[in-house]
Amino acid sequence: MAITKSVPTRKIIHGNVVETTSVAIVSEEYYETNGEDCVIVRGVPHSIIKLNSKTTDHITVKSMTNVELRCDVGLIDEEYEAIMMDRLVTIELRFAGGNWYVMASDGLKQS
Repeated sequence: MAITKSVPTRKIIHGNVVETTSVAIVSEEYYETNGEDCVIVRGVPHSIIKLNSKTTDHITVKSMTNVELRCDVGLIDEEYEAIMMDRLVTIELRFAGGNWYVMASDGLKQS
């Protein structure tokens, strides 16, 4: 499938310089975040998005398909190893204190 990225940007995440883009449109069954502000997932029946805390500390994910969010370390909201997103769901997450925290969403299925 494909990954489409917007204008390149440079961020400092946990003291490291990360070359990234503002928005990534992902049509892959598996994708690991790399500092993007936003990831839009579409074009596949199901996708796994791994939240990489080494390159990403804040992200918004928009699912146009079924998406499973996983984290590389810690838990999501100190409870979940993964979150299942139905299609057309948006979720904003932040990495802090070794865990990922849901800051805002418009609807989730949790597992």
